Amino acid sequence: MDVLFNFIGSIFGYVLWGAFYLVKNYGIAIILFTLFTKILLFPFSVKQQKSVAANARFQQKQREIMEKYKNDRVKANEEVQKLMQKENISPTAGCMPMLAPMLIMFGVYYSVINPLTNTLHIAADKVSTALNSISTLPGIGLSINGRYGEISIVKYFGDLQKFLVDGNGNLLFNSSETESINEFRQGFNFLGLDLLATPNQSSFQSMLWLIPVLCFVTSVGSMFIMQKMNGTKMQGCMVAMIFLMPVMSAWIAYTVPAAVGFYWIASTVLGFFQSLVMNKFFSPAILEAKAEAQRVVLRRQQEAELEFIDVPDYVAPSEMNDRPVVSEKKSKTSGKSKKLKKSNNNNSNYQGKKK
Repeated sequence: MDVLFNFIGSIFGYVLWGAFYLVKNYGIAIILFTLFTKILLFPFSVKQQKSVAANARFQQKQREIMEKYKNDRVKANEEVQKLMQKENISPTAGCMPMLAPMLIMFGVYYSVINPLTNTLHIAADKVSTALNSISTLPGIGLSINGRYGEISIVKYFGDLQKFLVDGNGNLLFNSSETESINEFRQGFNFLGLDLLATPNQSSFQSMLWLIPVLCFVTSVGSMFIMQKMNGTKMQGCMVAMIFLMPVMSAWIAYTVPAAVGFYWIASTVLGFFQSLVMNKFFSPAILEAKAEAQRVVLRRQQEAELEFIDVPDYVAPSEMNDRPVVSEKKSKTSGKSKKLKKSNNNNSNYQGKKK
């Protein structure tokens, strides 16, 4: 999976580097980068919301069918299958809108944690050799986190550059790569916070403890506000789950480079505003009303296309006895007169035969 996520991260790394090249600040670049990904994922979010509304409508109708045919399971299953075809519901319809954003978000994450290979696009074998070189250095190797090793190289590049050599003793990175790394390293100061540093290894005066705190506050706050807007109430274990995930994300943000935690904060805040837009324009109630209106319009169009058939007045069998009986001879005469009348209406030249 790392190979897939790094491939996606390498693609999004061009966007992150482009944003950094424009503003020369990694914090602002992450905000712009996260905004870009949210806009990119917005159609998937709308599609997922529509899928949720359609499934809710289907579930309601399915319950009605199961209740109607509760004594006939075969008939109930047949009606449910017909309903699925009519409503165009597929069991796997909601998978793609959920899978695509997940793949993209992991790719975005990998572009942040691997800045050398995915953002600066330095050859992976050079970066791997560099990580192996510094892992053996006394006093430094133990402080290098394997997963966030590339961020550590960027942070300490000025001191580590002379140790980053290949098997022949030559420097791993050429002059162009060295210039890009130094330029990149100088842009990690955002509002006085060193996004290359790790909160649990920094002093209180560094204010990096704000990163995990904001991770927790933004996550819990956005969930509470959205639940209040949706009118849902938290009960039992739901309350614990709401706090459990933010606590875990805050702890991880406390132990990893601040750039990763800052990305989570930006993603949570922008995701909250996206949820507000979704709730205003694409809420389940609005989507249900639009779907119902479309069904009404479609039904009227179908009725307008039907051919009009003039059906004679219905006569109940009980009333047939009350009608006068017409003899067969009179009936034939009547029939002939009708034919003559019809012939006259058609402007026929037939004048009849005089007796």
